[in-house]
Amino acid sequence: MTPLRYRYQTLEFASADIHLCTLRDRQQFDDPAGLAEKLGISSASWPIFGIVWPSSLALARFIDGYDTGSKRILEVGCGIGLPSLLLNARSADITATDYHPEVGRFLARNTVLNDGADIAFERTGWADENDALGLFDLIIGSDLLYEDQHIALLANFINTHAKPTSEVILVDPGRGRKSKLISAMSQFGYRNTYRPLPVDIAPDFKGYILKFER
Repeated sequence: MTPLRYRYQTLEFASADIHLCTLRDRQQFDDPAGLAEKLGISSASWPIFGIVWPSSLALARFIDGYDTGSKRILEVGCGIGLPSLLLNARSADITATDYHPEVGRFLARNTVLNDGADIAFERTGWADENDALGLFDLIIGSDLLYEDQHIALLANFINTHAKPTSEVILVDPGRGRKSKLISAMSQFGYRNTYRPLPVDIAPDFKGYILKFER
């Protein structure tokens, strides 16, 4: 099997420079023990976690100017974890989750690259019922609305881990499912607003920032 190839880069934000080790491209694959396969992750989708997606970058740029205060924050489906790394650099109380078995290793590696404190991480899926995450004031995520059948799972997962008074910020690149998520979230008492991201934050991004509050 060909060894994984990596890319190193530095992304500049107003509050910090974030150093990243990612997969070189979407052609990388390494699952010798079959861990991802057992979780239903195919070889084609295996590398998706390991690169910086436009939605993740847009969320990081948005959250960089957001007053998170002392809120306990959860990043859902974090992938390479760019927003989590940026919040960690700001000394925010951040926890990250993802379904992919390699995410925790990359997140730990990138935390070291940025001389940051350890980021709490739990590998869990939206349908799992035995995680130890607890409740959060603010839940964030990017490009999560891939499949119709994921909408109810995501809404339930958010509701399970959100405090009674809480906020959710999601970046969606326009996959056509935001209305379905808005409907699902309204059943849990969330009010919704959505709008294109400001041009000064993401000039080439055509998606939306979705905010839910209750």
